[in-house]
Amino acid sequence: MVCISVLYPNSSGKKFDHEYYAKIHMPLVMERCNSFGLIRYEIDKGLAGGAPGSSAPLTSVGRLYFNTLEEFEKAMAAHGAEILGDVPNYTDIELQIQISQMTPS
Repeated sequence: MVCISVLYPNSSGKKFDHEYYAKIHMPLVMERCNSFGLIRYEIDKGLAGGAPGSSAPLTSVGRLYFNTLEEFEKAMAAHGAEILGDVPNYTDIELQIQISQMTPS
C-alpha cells in the first residue's frame, strides 16, 4: 500500500479553509479517484508543535491511500487537473507531496 501525503506548511499570512477542505475538496478527490483504487483518505489539522506553546509546523496534512503507486498515477492522469484546480478554493499555501510505501505493523 502507498500513502500520498499532501502537506500544507504553516505560514503566517496564508489562508487554509479547513471546512472547505474536509467537506468539499477531499470528498471530490474520493469521488474522482475511488474507481482508480483510492481506498480511503485522512485529514490532519495541525494543533501545535512538539515544544510546549509552539505552533504546528503544518496547517494540514491530507493522506490518500492506494494499493499501488500506479493506481495513484492513473487517477491523477485522469482527474489531476480538476483536483489541483480546486486548491485555490481553500488555500494559497504551496502544497508539498510525499509518496510513501506503507509497512504493515
